[in-house]
Amino acid sequence: MRRVCRREFLRNHALAGMGILVLGAGAGRSPNERLNIGIIGAGGRGAANTSGVASENIVALCDVHAQHLARAAEKFPKARRYRDWRVLLEEEKDLDAVVISTPDHHHAPASVAAMKRGKHVYCEKPLAHSVYEARRVRETYNQAKVATQMGTQIHAGENYRRVVELIQAGAIGPVREVHVWCDRVGFAPGTKRPADTPPVPEHLDWDLWIGPAPYRPYHPSYLGGCTVWEQWWDFGNGCLGDMGSHLIDLPFWALGLRQPISVEAEGSHRSEECYPQWLIARWEHPATASRPAVKLTWYDGGKKPPSPAGHDLKKWGIGVLFCGDEGQLLADYSRLHLIPEAKFKNYPRPPRSIPPSPGHYAEWLEGCKKGTPTLCNFDYSGTLIEHNLLGTVAFRVGRKLRWDAQAMKAIDCPEADRFLRRPYRPGWEI
Repeated sequence: MRRVCRREFLRNHALAGMGILVLGAGAGRSPNERLNIGIIGAGGRGAANTSGVASENIVALCDVHAQHLARAAEKFPKARRYRDWRVLLEEEKDLDAVVISTPDHHHAPASVAAMKRGKHVYCEKPLAHSVYEARRVRETYNQAKVATQMGTQIHAGENYRRVVELIQAGAIGPVREVHVWCDRVGFAPGTKRPADTPPVPEHLDWDLWIGPAPYRPYHPSYLGGCTVWEQWWDFGNGCLGDMGSHLIDLPFWALGLRQPISVEAEGSHRSEECYPQWLIARWEHPATASRPAVKLTWYDGGKKPPSPAGHDLKKWGIGVLFCGDEGQLLADYSRLHLIPEAKFKNYPRPPRSIPPSPGHYAEWLEGCKKGTPTLCNFDYSGTLIEHNLLGTVAFRVGRKLRWDAQAMKAIDCPEADRFLRRPYRPGWEI
């Protein structure tokens, strides 16, 4: 790796106030010079993310699944292969950056370990498996002076930018409520941990797949993509942990939300093993100098808020509804409607204040090389994920939490501690 003198970390608000300028190991090099990138998690989302950075030097590949690793190696035959990302980080001395696309419970340990070594990091959402991990990732990033990006690719889309501009221009007046939903469904009541213990497939290193999570025998029902393993508490945080990263991102950005003061949640059933079939979570955010207090509600498993006039939310599998004093704004990834539509028929759209993104991956690569802002850096996205995962903590505790963000504690609720942070298997500590 061509090492350069580290410059002072520049902490400036960028675009809509979400960007942070970073100057890390790759900054100061020619923009045409290619980065040496290691891929941690090569199958599934990993294959898509690798394609997004394939213009660079893919020098190392890591996956616990031998078949995924072999397929990736066909595209990058010169890349060295690993099963354990810890070994990759230890042995790849010329590495500039990593792309992390593992199951959720590896995201924070791998991200923190990479940043501590001065590597730029792109990590799939959600950034962490627990509130504690989200905080640690954010703290490490703010010390590391590297370029980071969480894989909320929709943040780079034009529709999100137009929504943010409308909300911040006051199109619907002060916003006091936001409703966010996703039709994805969790596990049915009565779902239990499998009792049988089939043999581990030869192509899978099960011990490494488990990694920092509490050990359990292999079973195929834990695998099958993010919609499966994310529903088990040991490996993910269900629909809220996953899709909340994409959808709550929009009000977080538009309203400048940060730490809530309280959160409560309800669901179809409570289980020590898995996420419920449906969940509703409610956060309260305090007023700031630029906006009133905001109540944000999340729904999944088919639950939704009441439909606004002229729109049937049963036809919206995902969506965000901003409720302002002077109207409403309904949006998803590609659509937006100002409501009531008769009132806003001739509403003049505000000037475009947020420039088009060069692309979610390109934004990160430019940050690695030039120190330019990345909007989904780990300060912003770490705060978003910490916020979201507080919803699962409130649900698992079964009571409303008053949140002391500075202390990272639920006030007068010690039973929440075990869900805020969990022990790690030896060798996987963060």
